[in-house]
Amino acid sequence: MVTNDAAILDVKHQVVQEVARLAWEGKLDEERDQIPYRIIPGPQAQFRCCVYKEREIIRQRVRLAEGKCPTGVHSDNMVQVIQAACEECPIASYIVTDNCRKCMGQACQNSCQFGAISMGPTRSYIDPAKCRECGKCAAACPYNAIAHLERPCKKTCPVDAITYDEYGICKIDESRCIRCGACIHSCPFGAIGTKTAVVDVIREIKAGKKVVAMLAPATEGQFGERITMQSWRTALKKTGFADMIEVGLGGDMTAASEAKEWAEAYKEGRKMTTSCCPAFVNMIKMHFPDLEKNMSATVSPMCGVSRYLKQLDPYTVTVFVGPCIAKKSEINLHDIEGNADYVLTYGEVRSLMYGKGVELEPEENTVQQSSTYGKRFGNGGGVAAAVVRCFEEMGEDIQPEVMKCSGAAECKKALLLMKAGKLPADFVEGMVCEGGCVGGPSKNMTVAEAKKTRDAMIAQADSRGVLENLKKLGADAVPMHR
Repeated sequence: MVTNDAAILDVKHQVVQEVARLAWEGKLDEERDQIPYRIIPGPQAQFRCCVYKEREIIRQRVRLAEGKCPTGVHSDNMVQVIQAACEECPIASYIVTDNCRKCMGQACQNSCQFGAISMGPTRSYIDPAKCRECGKCAAACPYNAIAHLERPCKKTCPVDAITYDEYGICKIDESRCIRCGACIHSCPFGAIGTKTAVVDVIREIKAGKKVVAMLAPATEGQFGERITMQSWRTALKKTGFADMIEVGLGGDMTAASEAKEWAEAYKEGRKMTTSCCPAFVNMIKMHFPDLEKNMSATVSPMCGVSRYLKQLDPYTVTVFVGPCIAKKSEINLHDIEGNADYVLTYGEVRSLMYGKGVELEPEENTVQQSSTYGKRFGNGGGVAAAVVRCFEEMGEDIQPEVMKCSGAAECKKALLLMKAGKLPADFVEGMVCEGGCVGGPSKNMTVAEAKKTRDAMIAQADSRGVLENLKKLGADAVPMHR
């Protein structure tokens, strides 16, 4: 996958891999302070003004890799600002470029109502302390000499949760942040990251506990056609996990439960939303609290599979693996009984494997623990398709109109319509990541890159029904409500 943050990802993965290696070897406490020097040996700087700033950035990233806040100031948000890296963006949103001719008309100065613009020796100047970012000066300039420099993190945030302090350092408003992770890969300086559970998971495995990995439905196709679910099971067991299970099974469980809710709501004429995307749930809870009553009470596929495993063995430690950042907030914020104990992204679990010298290797595509509908839960529209399939299997003659939302903007639009009582559809499928979970912030391939391989791999699965699969695996008796 070609990205615009390859260098940032390289540094991030180096840090997490080194932390994982030391955690496996039991040397993290004694060698933690050496990590910045190993990654940035000097004397030449690699990506900042000096090796000292670079090492401070690495030090803060080490703290994130250990599941801590980078600066030591406590915060429950899994998404964190690496302050040492957040110093290169412009403080001012509007700046005067070299196109300025210091014209006699002074349209920019005359249009400003806050006295922020003055005339310098060669061109006009905008005082960032007085500027209110109204944009009138840029609109008035006849030479288009005033540029609007909107920070990428702020631009990509779908809920306006990002502001800045007096020094221009990014601040995340935890009361607004939906933990989607969109800002993380948008920052060209790698100044936003997430806490990881790598050290905690290693500690659980080394303690001899039964640790089971739960692999997201979005996984198939993310690593090429030859890396199958069996490839993951083998690699994870070599790493120390007791076993691996498809969360596609949880997709089946969620679909069956939501089908019952939707059928009842449809007959009563009530509008409903899905509840499997944690960022969408956060959006409802934080920005549309009046609509919580319209949200499905069914738990996510991740939680469903975790409950299933803990029902089989209550001492099981469950670890979700996927492309989602918001899943970390689901176990951190939502306080749902029986949910996953830890969440790792693909990059984090591979760093954990790297510490044990384990690589993913090609294997036959022989593992199937879910229906094809559960497997496609990670696709946009996959949830609605699975629920409609359950209607058929339940004998319900229901053909609902579903608004399938791909991306935060579409989700907000649907919720605004629902709040205003103008939603044309019966139900809303909300996926904050464009394309669904397969488009998550920690994906290994883009949605387009993975589609052909993903379709081919899922096509190899048998045609078992959703309810049939749940009954066969004994998952139909697991409670699926919050």
